[in-house]
Amino acid sequence: MAEINPTDCAERDPDTPAAQDAQAEHVVLAFLLEEHPSHLTIPELSRALNAYPNSFETNDAVERAVRELVGAGLLRCQGGDILPTRAALYFERLQPLG
Repeated sequence: MAEINPTDCAERDPDTPAAQDAQAEHVVLAFLLEEHPSHLTIPELSRALNAYPNSFETNDAVERAVRELVGAGLLRCQGGDILPTRAALYFERLQPLG
């Protein structure tokens, strides 16, 4: 029986799609927590985060990150705005300062 899970390296390799998606989710959530209580739409969020805001690839990464974070209960959609949930804001307050 193998003791090493061959999929573990995929999570640590920053070039895998899964790692890139996780990084995008981290950036999106951190940015929205920093901007709270400002309300941003997905297109506004894409423009703020991307050097090439009209790129399908970068816009798609932001949309996927938002979808995953909404599914995880860390973001919510209110009208066209994307906002951190109370759980995300609470967790941010628990983070050590510095």
